[in-house]
Amino acid sequence: MVATQNSHVHLSALDLVPIIQDRSVAQCVRDATVLAQRLETAGYARVWYAEHHNSESFASSATALLMGQTLAATSTIRVGSGGIMLPNHVPLTVAENFGTLESFYPGRVDLGLGRAPGTDMRTALALRRGQGGHDTFLQDIHQLERYFGGQEGEPIRAAVARNTRVPLWILGSSTDGALVAASLGLPYVFASHFAPAMIMAAIETYRGAFDASAPTATLDEPYVMVAANVLAADTEAEARKQFTSHQLLVRGMARNNRGPLQPPVDQVDLTPAESAFVEQHLAVSAVGTPGHVADQLEQIVELTRADELMLNSYAYDPQVRARSFELTAQAWNAS
Repeated sequence: MVATQNSHVHLSALDLVPIIQDRSVAQCVRDATVLAQRLETAGYARVWYAEHHNSESFASSATALLMGQTLAATSTIRVGSGGIMLPNHVPLTVAENFGTLESFYPGRVDLGLGRAPGTDMRTALALRRGQGGHDTFLQDIHQLERYFGGQEGEPIRAAVARNTRVPLWILGSSTDGALVAASLGLPYVFASHFAPAMIMAAIETYRGAFDASAPTATLDEPYVMVAANVLAADTEAEARKQFTSHQLLVRGMARNNRGPLQPPVDQVDLTPAESAFVEQHLAVSAVGTPGHVADQLEQIVELTRADELMLNSYAYDPQVRARSFELTAQAWNAS
């Protein structure tokens, strides 16, 4: 299959900063900056960090700090959150953090917002010190819009955020998030890298309900980013083997035994129930040689009519992971 739409579909990257078995957390965090530099050189449009807490698998909890480090170490790639889990934060703090980043690095900061806590409920309550329990997602987004705007009439102001107009993106894995993004006239990112079940329903809902006349609208027409897992290597066999680290990570979720990323294996031992869980979780994935990966990504674009792809990749060896991103970009741009 020959790719036909690559000229206008950009590639971006998602980094959850995986904690790797037998590698220190400090080194894994430093690896994130090195990866971002290689992503920039490879031509990726943006790199985003996803907020997670109380996790032995991911070190992306302090999202804004990771962004600041990457912004300082790069020069052109956009850097953002994929996302900030808004129930964990008061809008004022988010506005001050992202307004500060935008002041340091104008035109390079994205603020992706999620509705889920990104953790278990006990940790979610600890993050907000018992203030949770009410869904204030829409209210908080409107407050952020005011902080990033002129702040006229606001009794509490965030001077560092005023008039920065930090771009907002809405993340989701269901029609709920799609409706929020559509009603606000904001771009929508579907989390199909781990929750693909409702991908078409959510995207169709978003496009059908999109309101370009909303006061918060930043777009004249819908803009959809679709997340996908990738693992590209020189041979199909090598790519499949390296991808087993990701499969083992998902198997750990099925067993409620979440831990660091493990080395690749020849074959992942799965029960029938676990096999179904892993297959469903990783349904939107492209694995194989670079050309094969590019073809699979093109199929995703044709199915979803995505305006942009955000790629997620795991490998036990950080060099293998970085090269997977590089090989994917080379094949995508050449096809």
